Amino acid sequence: MYILNVEAFLVAITLLTIVPGIDTVLVIRNTSRSGGKDGVVTSLGICLGLFVHATFSAIGISAILLQSAELFQAMKWIGAAYLIWLGIGGLRAAFKGHAGMAINDAASNVFNANRSLKEGFLSNVLNPKTAVFYLAFLPQFIDPQHSPFLQSMIMASIHFVIAMLWQCGIAGMVSSAKRLFASNSAMRWMEGVTGAVLVFLGLKLILDDQK
Repeated sequence: MYILNVEAFLVAITLLTIVPGIDTVLVIRNTSRSGGKDGVVTSLGICLGLFVHATFSAIGISAILLQSAELFQAMKWIGAAYLIWLGIGGLRAAFKGHAGMAINDAASNVFNANRSLKEGFLSNVLNPKTAVFYLAFLPQFIDPQHSPFLQSMIMASIHFVIAMLWQCGIAGMVSSAKRLFASNSAMRWMEGVTGAVLVFLGLKLILDDQK
């Protein structure tokens, strides 16, 4: 495996997967709508969308590498700064406090696999935050001596597995998950811990590049 700092990648991508966001809300909503199968298929659609973002990220990284190594290095620093920015945002949310996610039960409905897959896929592919994250995040772990596309696909595959495990777990325990994500104290704790770790990882990546 050519991925640089693979341990840091695994920690960061796991933390960013478990922080509640649009994907989590959609899985919970669709599970409430027509059961666990709906949540699992929705999760599959979401995770398939990761490969679209990884492809565009790899194209951008490859184009920058063709220009100059300095531009690639600058892109890595920007990505590390982006991780720190995300972490600071999490810490601010933890200290400031906010209401838990407002998640309401959807009306009972018949399970439709195509609908669930499409909803999950489009919600991820059309999410600009995921696109920006992949473009800023993946270069931290790309080895310029090897194919950016192959490395991006490997990282997207790892993210796919982690996200599927997490989201399918949520679908299987949706009642408990809804109470958790509706809790202000639980949200603040999760935001604070993940925010601190992301700041640490961003600083570590910058310091490692200076060595």
